[in-house]
Amino acid sequence: MLTPVEVRKQVMDYLEATECTILESSPMHVTVKLSPRADRMLTDRPYYWGFVERTGVDPETLSFSFVFDPEKYDELAAQAAAPAARPRGGAVRPAAGPVPRGTGAAGAADAEAGAEPGAAPAAAPGGVVPPGVSADPEDSILARYFGIVPQLPRIGPGMIRREDVTYGSKRLRQIWSAARDEGKCLQLFEDPGLRQRTTLFSAAYEPWLAVCYKVEMTCDLKREELHFIAVSLTSGLIVPDFEARLASRELTPRLPENIHIQPSELSVTAGADRLEGYLTSKLALLDYTWAEEARERLRLELSIVDIYYEELLKEQDEEKRLGIEEQYNRRRKETTWQYEPQIAVSAVTYGLFHLRST
Repeated sequence: MLTPVEVRKQVMDYLEATECTILESSPMHVTVKLSPRADRMLTDRPYYWGFVERTGVDPETLSFSFVFDPEKYDELAAQAAAPAARPRGGAVRPAAGPVPRGTGAAGAADAEAGAEPGAAPAAAPGGVVPPGVSADPEDSILARYFGIVPQLPRIGPGMIRREDVTYGSKRLRQIWSAARDEGKCLQLFEDPGLRQRTTLFSAAYEPWLAVCYKVEMTCDLKREELHFIAVSLTSGLIVPDFEARLASRELTPRLPENIHIQPSELSVTAGADRLEGYLTSKLALLDYTWAEEARERLRLELSIVDIYYEELLKEQDEEKRLGIEEQYNRRRKETTWQYEPQIAVSAVTYGLFHLRST
């Protein structure tokens, strides 16, 4: 489970990578105007973006306030609003004005009663509301007959919507999904620093093909491993744990000044084949006792299923027996799927990394 600080860091990394405009930021929230790239991925507006592409108009992206710690954020907001609600005389006044009328069921009731939209209910002497006019916007003529009509939220470029982005929230899962989709294939360069840009000779960069593999070992239990492996396209050297080599380097998506890329001796396809062969040989050396134990549990479960259906399959009625056979075969398939040991390998992230030659 991620803490609010960790969630905030991941969201901020995504917003910065997609070049969103940060309007306001604090340890508990961020108010942001999405970039066109992020708006396409997060707002689910295919018809609007289709219109933008057809007409060529400048897109209007949405704005959000992402709150990472809702309890603290609401507590501080209440504390900030409390002094504004008490004037000098000591009498408490509401912090916000009355809800404007003239919309929804309340506005319809005003129009039917002959009042101007947006006007407050007229009160008789002594503060008594006259018959037929309700001080409660939910207690109107239309509401009595058709129920309360909720006011629709304003959604558009001028509206800043609040969303609580916590661990397990839908918005956080959506940001993770967008980051995975856009970050599968990379091409990054090591940042040489200011000194290299001003020196006389250019630096040689070595191209590396790196792949982060996810290995899933499943039976009735599941285990996942990540293997970040890279191969040099100039020398053919394979480096496991490539993330350790990248950890101490600053990377940039743009080709820096005053450097040159060494020519590749291996193609990308040949490099990928070498990485797959290396990973296969590495997986072959693992201890597979867990798979043997899973097959033993599978045999036990299948024997229990066979014993249970042994007498049922002797049913004399043809139609009933066919139904029992179908159920029996389905049960065996489900048990085999649950307990059969399997290994699946997939590429999570891959790309070309151009690093200074050592």
